[in-house]
Amino acid sequence: MISGRGGQAVRGGGNRIRPPRRTVVNSDEFEQCWERLREALRDIHTRNAGNLSFEQLYRYSYKIVVNKAGGKLYDRVKQFEEKWFADEVIPPIRALITTNLVSVTLEEVPGTSVVERRAMGEKFLKGVRASWESHNMSMNMTADILMYLERGYTQEHFRPPIYAATIGLFRDNILRTSLKENGSNCLVFDILNATIIDQVNMEREGDVIDKALLRSCISMLEDLFETDEEIEHEQLYLTTFEPIYLHNSRLFYKAECEKLLREGDTKEWLRYTQRRLAEEAERCQTTVSPLTLRKITHVVEQELIIKHLEEFLNFEGTGIKAMIDNDRVEDLTILYQLVARVDTKKAALRNALAARVIALGTEIEQVLRNTDFSIAQQADAEEPTEGAEKSKPKTLNPAAQQTAAAIKWVHDVLSLKDKFDRLWVTCFAEDLILQTALTKSFADFINSFDRSSEYVSLFIDDNLKRGIKGKTEAEVDVVLDKAITLLRFLNEKDKFEQYYQKHLARRLLHAKSESQEVEQEMISRMKRELGNNFTQKFEGMFRDMRTSKETTEQYKHYIRGLGEVDESRIDLNISVLAGNNWPKEVMGRTGLSDGPKAKPIYPREIQGLQDSFFKFYSINRNGRVLTWLASAGSADIKCVFPKIPGKTSGPLSRERRYELNVSTYGMIVLMMFNDVAEGDWISFEAIEESTNIPRQDLINVLTALSVIKQYRVLLREPQTKAAAKPGDRFTFNREFISKAVKIKVPSINAANKVENDEERQETDKKNEETRMYVTDAAIVRIMKQRKELGHSQLITETIQVLASRFKPDVSLIKRRIEALIGRDYLERSELADGSPAYQYVA
Repeated sequence: MISGRGGQAVRGGGNRIRPPRRTVVNSDEFEQCWERLREALRDIHTRNAGNLSFEQLYRYSYKIVVNKAGGKLYDRVKQFEEKWFADEVIPPIRALITTNLVSVTLEEVPGTSVVERRAMGEKFLKGVRASWESHNMSMNMTADILMYLERGYTQEHFRPPIYAATIGLFRDNILRTSLKENGSNCLVFDILNATIIDQVNMEREGDVIDKALLRSCISMLEDLFETDEEIEHEQLYLTTFEPIYLHNSRLFYKAECEKLLREGDTKEWLRYTQRRLAEEAERCQTTVSPLTLRKITHVVEQELIIKHLEEFLNFEGTGIKAMIDNDRVEDLTILYQLVARVDTKKAALRNALAARVIALGTEIEQVLRNTDFSIAQQADAEEPTEGAEKSKPKTLNPAAQQTAAAIKWVHDVLSLKDKFDRLWVTCFAEDLILQTALTKSFADFINSFDRSSEYVSLFIDDNLKRGIKGKTEAEVDVVLDKAITLLRFLNEKDKFEQYYQKHLARRLLHAKSESQEVEQEMISRMKRELGNNFTQKFEGMFRDMRTSKETTEQYKHYIRGLGEVDESRIDLNISVLAGNNWPKEVMGRTGLSDGPKAKPIYPREIQGLQDSFFKFYSINRNGRVLTWLASAGSADIKCVFPKIPGKTSGPLSRERRYELNVSTYGMIVLMMFNDVAEGDWISFEAIEESTNIPRQDLINVLTALSVIKQYRVLLREPQTKAAAKPGDRFTFNREFISKAVKIKVPSINAANKVENDEERQETDKKNEETRMYVTDAAIVRIMKQRKELGHSQLITETIQVLASRFKPDVSLIKRRIEALIGRDYLERSELADGSPAYQYVA
């Protein structure tokens, strides 16, 4: 009994075949043996091999081969199979190939329903599959009985194995058969490929197909090769079917993509593409071959993603702009996954994100310019209780308006940064390439705003004064982290340093800081981020404040030791400031080389106090010079307002005592009125002459004390809301009343407010002066170390050194090199190649 190639009759341990004795076979014996073998082959094809003896048939083939007739047997077997195909196999196959099948699959003639197409295709494929499975099983059994032909003839004569030669007959006599008799110029192969592809397309369009049927036909193509030599990579699947399948798939997805473009819905495109990629991957495992997975994936990516990515990203209402603005996390996640498949650098997504960041940043600046900050924003105010009157919005002065604008700008920028950080983590898998692009785009739009350095400093100032009040340690850390994040984006860090120094000075001198520990932590974080040089002055300011506190305590101890304790004595708190650490404005200077302002004339009581402190200070500090800075100090004054004659009720019917907190200049002005008789007026010019206060500072003080109703300690003539001016007269307001006992009179044009255009121009001018000297120092330091350096290399190294503070202009560096040559720090020279260079002059 024959059970197939490698069957149990061969493997069974108890039925070993003994080689027959070598005999001589003549022509008649060959024909007899062949006749027996031919009958056996027929029985195998007709499934009537149950009574065949494998051992006997093996002996027939053995006799033929050992008598040098193996070639003849080899050819006879092929001829038999070819005739069998022609008589028994090809006619049924031809019958399955109807005109309708050809027109639907090859000519793509419309009009046939999906059900009819599927039924015709499945009927044809089942016929091919049945023929192939029958032929494959028959050839396995044939190879078993001709086993000795394989060993004794084909290997020695380098002919293809009998199995390969006979299995290949299916390729040559079935698949490559012309259909001219059916009225078509195509081959069966063409019909097979077209039918399989048609079935796949039906599945792509949502119909149900017989996947197992298609998979068995694909497996047939994988088992067949171009030639009987069965060369690797020459499977019919790879050489004949796959190219057509990929081409058809490309056309299919090209048409689908054009349809999606017409619809103009990026959201639909994302999900469609994601679904198609998953379907094709599954199809390669269940229907087509896994060998095609990479290639078909590339086709889908090419047609649905690469070719039209920019168009889908830019669709109005559904593109990346809408995704970002509406926080469509799922859409952005799919988009990132699709882009990452086709481009490791994510260029299109990277550019789109960068452009959107800059656009939103520009919108923030535009909204800022169009917002009216004259009225305090009520967004965060508590809603009034039912029945209660709604409070009127608070009107802000110009300085407060600018401060509110600064805080809003920083808040909006941080909100935008938080938004993209969330998207980066949630949607973009923390991709480093996208992080770099986002960071650069944020830096670009932040630095394109000319007030960014000032606004960032104001944000920190506002938080350290009041913003962190009531917050937990973790919440304070978040605020500090945000501040450092903004600082990291700034190119002009030297300009930020100037503003921060000014704001820090006001917080320290006026005790405005909510927490000294948080102040120190902020500076520590700046040091870690930007280095010791950046925070050197800030740390010096804190050292001065600590030393001043100790000095004040020592002075008080010194006074008590002198026995001069007096209940009416003025309580003095001193801040001794080192000039290099503090802002020029605080130190009473306006330029790099300016001296101090004119000294004001202090009241006698204050002068005595100053002399007392200087005497104490000079005990251990011979040669030290102290300059009193009235513009930087403040004073608490106890004021007594008398009973108004004729008033029998109300606050004016009794004496009133208030404690006013004013600037030092304000204290000097108010104490003048202790010597002014009731009803007397003092002119602006007389006050200016008596106090020697700079005119602008005097205008600010008199305006604060006489214009603002709730702080109107002085009366002015004429009484208007305009700022005080020369020609005005002032007197003590004996009828002043206030609900509060302790009153803080605000400082007009305080240094911690946002600068106006004129002040900002002055700051920029001072900053440019500072940059000149910083650039000089960097060039000299480089040349002192290198001794001689080429022009280009000196420019490059100078830019690298200064990059941590500001982005230097090449023209500035060139001008400073020329200036240093003129001052004999450098001299010109040439390198060996003749290029210009410089030498350091010791």
